[in-house]
Amino acid sequence: MQGKGLINFFVILISIACLYSLSFTFVTRKVERDAVAYAKGDPVKERAYLDSMATVDVYNLGFAKFSYQYCKERELALGLDLKGGMNVTMEISLKELISNLADNPKDENFKKALDNAEARSKDSQKDFVSLFGEEFKKLNPNGKLATFFANKDNAVNNITSNSSDGDILAFLQKESGSAIDRSFNILRTRIDKFGVTSPNIQRQQGTNRILIELPGVSDEDRVRKLLQGSAKLEFWETYDNSEIFPLLENINRTLASTLKADTKSNSSLTAADTSAKDTTGGRLASLGGNKAAGSDSTKKDSSTVALEQAKNQNPLFAVLSPNIGQGPQGQQMLGQGPVIGYVLQKDTALVNSYFNSAEIKAIIPGNVKLLWSVKPVSKETKMFQLFAVKPTGLNAGPVLTGNVIADARADVDQRTNNPQVEMVMNSEGAREWRKISAAAAAANPKKAIAIVLDNTVYSAPTVQDEIPNGVSSITGNFTFEDTQDLANVLKAGRLPAPAKIVEEAIVGPTLGQAAIDAGINSSVIGLVVVLIFMIFYYNRAGLVANIAVIFNVFFIMGILASLGAVLTLPGIAGIVLTMGTAVDANVLIYERIREEYALGKGVRQAISDGYKHAMPSILDSQITTFLVGLILYIFGTGPILGFATTLLIGIITSLFTAIFITRIIFEWMIKKDMKISVSYPWSDHTLKNVNFGFIKNRKKFYAISIALTIISLISIFTKGFSLGVDFSGGRTYTVKYEKAVNLEEVRDHVNGTFNVTSEVKTFGGDNQLRVTTPYLIDQTDDAADKQVLDKLNEGLAKVQNNPYQIVSSQKVGPTIANDIKVSAIYSVIFSIIVIALYILIRFRKWQYSIAAAISLAHDAIILLGIFSLFDGILPFSLDLDQHFIAAVLTVLAYSINDTVVVFDRIREYLREHRAKNEPISHVVNTAINKTLSRTIITSLTVIFVLAVLFVFGGEVIRGFSFAILIGIIFGTYSSIFIASPVFADLQGDGEEKNTKEIASTERGNLKPAKA
Repeated sequence: MQGKGLINFFVILISIACLYSLSFTFVTRKVERDAVAYAKGDPVKERAYLDSMATVDVYNLGFAKFSYQYCKERELALGLDLKGGMNVTMEISLKELISNLADNPKDENFKKALDNAEARSKDSQKDFVSLFGEEFKKLNPNGKLATFFANKDNAVNNITSNSSDGDILAFLQKESGSAIDRSFNILRTRIDKFGVTSPNIQRQQGTNRILIELPGVSDEDRVRKLLQGSAKLEFWETYDNSEIFPLLENINRTLASTLKADTKSNSSLTAADTSAKDTTGGRLASLGGNKAAGSDSTKKDSSTVALEQAKNQNPLFAVLSPNIGQGPQGQQMLGQGPVIGYVLQKDTALVNSYFNSAEIKAIIPGNVKLLWSVKPVSKETKMFQLFAVKPTGLNAGPVLTGNVIADARADVDQRTNNPQVEMVMNSEGAREWRKISAAAAAANPKKAIAIVLDNTVYSAPTVQDEIPNGVSSITGNFTFEDTQDLANVLKAGRLPAPAKIVEEAIVGPTLGQAAIDAGINSSVIGLVVVLIFMIFYYNRAGLVANIAVIFNVFFIMGILASLGAVLTLPGIAGIVLTMGTAVDANVLIYERIREEYALGKGVRQAISDGYKHAMPSILDSQITTFLVGLILYIFGTGPILGFATTLLIGIITSLFTAIFITRIIFEWMIKKDMKISVSYPWSDHTLKNVNFGFIKNRKKFYAISIALTIISLISIFTKGFSLGVDFSGGRTYTVKYEKAVNLEEVRDHVNGTFNVTSEVKTFGGDNQLRVTTPYLIDQTDDAADKQVLDKLNEGLAKVQNNPYQIVSSQKVGPTIANDIKVSAIYSVIFSIIVIALYILIRFRKWQYSIAAAISLAHDAIILLGIFSLFDGILPFSLDLDQHFIAAVLTVLAYSINDTVVVFDRIREYLREHRAKNEPISHVVNTAINKTLSRTIITSLTVIFVLAVLFVFGGEVIRGFSFAILIGIIFGTYSSIFIASPVFADLQGDGEEKNTKEIASTERGNLKPAKA
């Protein structure tokens, strides 16, 4: 094998890289186990422990040390279904945004147009602004939108009374996109403050929705309030550091006396691991516990006794470093500006507890408010700034609020070429801003104005001069991304577009743990089944394939970790499925090697030719599978994205391990003169020299397929489907009773309470149920949620002497459901088209493409028919949901995988047999028989694994695994009995057309064969 040394190098390099990526996960799991042991069931203590470890080095490789937070950011994160938590889709209210831009007009046609647009948006793919324009024109054909939007605030965007409706709609489109971007930044900031590990927030492109995933969240009410609260943008006057330092000293003394007087309070207040500088030196030096930008003060004192004394004497300054600078003579002095101190991220909670204690609240004046910076000074030190702002006016609040901002944009200072933000205020704001800026610039030292969003300081620029016209430039230590974010924040207050939750899924940790256990069990058992079967059938070559499979799983996990992917339960299913199909390339190679052995070739030559002849089939089959996985990745959302990710990675690693690692092992075995066997005596003749009449009997199989297709279509169009909540909209609850329950009894109680037909199914054991109800389906507010939950509890409680708990819930608005359905339909249709196009390009004959498309449509229709026909009959859920769409696409991928292998052999035989002038039917029949062993072995391997996944994978993915299991069976059937025979028929009459004519077509020249 050429390039063996280079391949060995890459195998070692990839193995080291994967081990390195996975090592962070091992480290974080160790720290989290320590946290659990320390907390002894107290979640507050556990969180405090992990916060205190954030900047502590927990991973030492000798050449580098890594903190817990660094490791946490690089671990293999678990998704909602495995870890538990909350999945939320926020929808930005463009209806209210447009109304606010028009100054909330009283015009009835305007209001009606907004209402009609909102109603249409639930089942339309058009954007909200376009729908509003259409509805307004219907209600007021002669009306002009400029009548409502030509105001002084919109004049900055060149909106005048002469603007056309097209100009107005373009303006609204721009403002809608900007509002969504601003909402995204606001929500991201709020989530970062919430402290969720590995949060995920994504804009759903082309919509006014934002997807948020919060693994590990247990306080759902707090999340709802956090996400749905209106953004509060404010401008505050600030104190200079020198004005607040005496107050900090007073707080420090009060805390010290409290700690001294109360030993118990002392232990609780100093629980966090903090550091302090030696107390020797001057007054300011003794209080400089932590300096910004990573001074030596962040190092731990070598003397534990001295450290404890410092904490007791200066409890506040042990964790808060005052803003201290250097004077002209090098002496220490208080720094100027609004920053009054610096605190490590891990100590911010402790400082907050100090400020919130009754003793400290009593000494902080009412005209002083302490606020944190939105982000640390630098990523390395994780130091947050503390500001002191001054409540003013009759309401003791900010000097201005965000509704005065007319515009803000990221810009560049023409003199220094540094990023800055240009802020434009409306006329009212400009007048006030002139007074405020004049007073701040005249002060000595000059004052800063803090820009605050949701009680967090984004920036506190010092006012240099009076600003007369309301146009200000904000400069600072900004990156270009910082200025974009700040501009978005400044604009957030002017046009409040309320965000509401239209979809949410809450997964309890118990359900998550059960899912993890089921996934691990199915993975381990599936792996064992594959390993045993390969050795059982392929002898020593099977052992080589097993080594490749183990490497494959290791590579998949390592790559997932290195990419920062989130592992979900469908993702685990993708890994299990990949293990089943990882042997496909090996099977193709081994079957070819067996054929070469049968021709009398030696070991080295048989292996070399086996790899060479199997390569076209391996590449074609894997590329078509990869294309389907790519479509699934593009169209999929949530957990399905995890499945697609593992599938795509698995295809690449499977190819690498099957082609290169097995070849390296075979080369090593040949070098060591070891015997290489690719079969046992009994398996050597399995399906060898078979000659079934597939083409001769094709019409019988056509009849069977047509009958199954007709039955499926009848069931689809008459009985229909049981749609999952993500397709139909509504609410789904998982309910667990203490003891087994009568399903019909619970169904009667629930339907009687809701007074609508709700779906109640067994979900897992006979004491666990899934309840799906369309009750109040069009209402997504909190009041409706509570009303549905109350009704559900009323019905469930009617089961006597059997306590229950609601384990999880999911809510999907009808707009979301429609989008998911359309995306799912597009993904299936698009995948069939893409596969057909690839086969057309690869095989250069339209007959191959049409045959493949017919075969794929056959598989999809029958699979849909089975789910329709047997819904309510089989003892598990057959809902159509996102998981089912993933299953359909997976089935199409593996169906075409089998089909392409046969097509490759047909193409090969057409070239080899063209001199024999054989009928096409004979060549196609021979190709099917020659690949039959590979088709059956690969399908059996996948079916074994899917059967394990179906039995042990858990109720959450039972319908998913059942769909793929049935689909693979019919996919194998169609590749043998439908695709290839249809190709033969499309090629001609299927019986008499000879290989000379076909072979000339394969070369690109179509000529009639001579008689």
